Amino acid sequence: MSEAKQYIEQIYQEVKERDSHQPEFLQAVYEFFYSIEPVLSAHPEFIKENILGRIVEPERIIQFRVPWVTDQGEVKINRAFRVQFNSAIGPYKGGLRFHPTVDQSIVKFLGFEQIFKNSLTGLPIGGGKGGSDFDPKGKSDAEVMRFCQSLMTELQKYIGPDMDVPAGDIGVGAREIGYLYGQYKKLNGSLNGVLTGKPLLYGGSIGRTEATGYGLVYFTKAMLEDAKKSFKQQRVIVSGSGNVATYAMEKVHEYEGIVIACSDSDGYIIDEEGIDIELVKDIKENRRGRISEYVSDHPNAAYYEGNVWNHKISYDIALPCATQNEITKDAASTILENGVYAVAEGANMPTDLESTTLFQEAGVLFGPAKAANAGGVAVSALEMSQNSQRLSWTLEDVDHRLKSIMENIYKQVSETAKEYGVEGDFAAGANIAGFYKVANAMVSQGIV
Repeated sequence: MSEAKQYIEQIYQEVKERDSHQPEFLQAVYEFFYSIEPVLSAHPEFIKENILGRIVEPERIIQFRVPWVTDQGEVKINRAFRVQFNSAIGPYKGGLRFHPTVDQSIVKFLGFEQIFKNSLTGLPIGGGKGGSDFDPKGKSDAEVMRFCQSLMTELQKYIGPDMDVPAGDIGVGAREIGYLYGQYKKLNGSLNGVLTGKPLLYGGSIGRTEATGYGLVYFTKAMLEDAKKSFKQQRVIVSGSGNVATYAMEKVHEYEGIVIACSDSDGYIIDEEGIDIELVKDIKENRRGRISEYVSDHPNAAYYEGNVWNHKISYDIALPCATQNEITKDAASTILENGVYAVAEGANMPTDLESTTLFQEAGVLFGPAKAANAGGVAVSALEMSQNSQRLSWTLEDVDHRLKSIMENIYKQVSETAKEYGVEGDFAAGANIAGFYKVANAMVSQGIV
């Protein structure tokens, strides 16, 4: 066994013993560790400096209670977290997620992935993540406002434009960011660089809402073109129906692909004529409804309960944009049986380890989340730049920069995989490329 392999085994066992109750975090660490042996073999200084042992431990974890009052006067308590994972290349950057499943394992896995995703963008931002087990679904605007104000009253002690810059994630859109920023401003004065994903009226960036979905498709397009393929007349399934999924569908349509399905947490729709994207936006953004409502306007479409990835139907490209581990081994087998030749992750870790292995063994083009869905954080960093300069860029300017960043990420991932002897393994390429930059920064800054 090589020195690098022994080192990986040692550190992973230490993490496993210490954090055995955090399955999502362990999954993220395992997937990462067992793909970076080539770079550790080439750079023994990373072993000497114990970079893996240091990088798996967050620099800081903050957990606190969030008391708030319902419209009926009932006092509720939720938990909130902020994991400030690694600041070697810049201030902590990563979203806030409001969802009942949020716990320390979830935010640690997200924050760990964010380190390397942010590194791949080429922008000076470190990795962090946060959130709460609060569920905004079914809550009034006033209840969401009171919750956000209570959360920010505590969180504001630990964030700032040059320290930690949160953004949105699942359950945190422009409404929530607005309430969070309003409370921060009340307590600290106007520092609009403290949050990204803000409305355009006070420092938000044009193109931020579309960024993750558009970026996913820009990355996938580059990956397809390298394999002499394209989106044109290809059948595509997208999971989810939030911002990432909606704008991924929009960009696929622009590239003449045919999106035949999308979903939400209840079920999914199949529309052989092509998904009506404007209707999906109306249902989700205006009505705050369920995807099942789609068939009322398009009776030729069909609605099914369950996981869209278990549906047997012929298509070419899969874009999972919903949540972690939505593609399990059985679903991956069905996807392969359906004839899919490309999978690119729009959500964070939507494909479990067994499924990723199945795809790679089958020769499927596989775009990992930390590369393929980096568009959101890339434009968040561009929003930070605009806030610092007191400027507002045009949509064309932001979109051009986003497209360039995503194409460069694909090139970086592909070339790194080839350089380290794992050509075509974009998951390994993304991990190695993201890690190499952070590890060098950590070595140069000493043991801190």
